[in-house]
Amino acid sequence: MKRKGILNREVSRVIASMGHGQFLLVCDAGFPIPQEADCVDLAIKKGLPDLPTVLSTINKEFISEKVMCAPETKSNNQPLYDELKKIFKEVDFEDISHEKILKEIAYEARAIIRTGDYNPWGNIVLQAGTDPYAWFEKEGLKMPDFYKQRIKNIEEADKRDMFYKSENNMEVYYGTLC
Repeated sequence: MKRKGILNREVSRVIASMGHGQFLLVCDAGFPIPQEADCVDLAIKKGLPDLPTVLSTINKEFISEKVMCAPETKSNNQPLYDELKKIFKEVDFEDISHEKILKEIAYEARAIIRTGDYNPWGNIVLQAGTDPYAWFEKEGLKMPDFYKQRIKNIEEADKRDMFYKSENNMEVYYGTLC
């Protein structure tokens, strides 16, 4: 039996299959999921499971480099938006129209995870990222500014422990930032 983390085999499968830049859409109970989508339906009843629980659990095992949601999430559902900012403190946010989520992202997403939440504008797109510590630990590599900023965001959010730890001294990482 798995020791910890995500126990749902389908959610684990989806996360393990994701590549850099692909989209994972985590949606509320009412999202119109395309028939051809790879869907993991977690909904049991109204509110179970809720979006924050699913998203915070996913964030412990999935590297997001961007979180996208409709601007209405911030303007019309501030409690959800505030929760997203807490869960994904180290990640960049981007507004994306609700229509684009419905008509494009739903068809482009590597997978869709449906929750039981009844949460207006509760359709959150996670763009898969990479672990900047792991990918840039070899000597001689030049780290692009984007990844330097990612490391800064990760460390300011005090989430360094969620990423790869080399057996080498941490100076390897800090040396690449200069």
